[in-house]
Amino acid sequence: MLNPIQVVELLMTAPAQKEFMAGDTIFEVGTVGDFMYGVIEGTVELWINGRVVETIAAGDVFGEGALVQIPHLRASTAVAKTNCRLALVDEAHFKFLVQETPMFALEVIRSLSTRLRALKAA
Repeated sequence: MLNPIQVVELLMTAPAQKEFMAGDTIFEVGTVGDFMYGVIEGTVELWINGRVVETIAAGDVFGEGALVQIPHLRASTAVAKTNCRLALVDEAHFKFLVQETPMFALEVIRSLSTRLRALKAA
């Protein structure tokens, strides 16, 4: 498995990065998504039905469903818990990351699995 520092290094290769201030909404449930996000710095909360279901930290990804599901609709609302810098990973760059570093795909699967278990337990 990759450690969070290695994941951040991979995320920094994304062609686009964006900064958000604490409290900023990154995306809302039901909106169309064209890319997933990777946390380079800071933390992000994922909200479903008015409550936080997960806090994402540096070295983790979220919003990956927009790349792998059709329609590409967001299943949660993402809000910056702290000031943060995020990598915007589109489908082409995601495929590049998986091809060049197959362990990255396992990190995405781990993240999805963790999120699913947390939702099931709630």
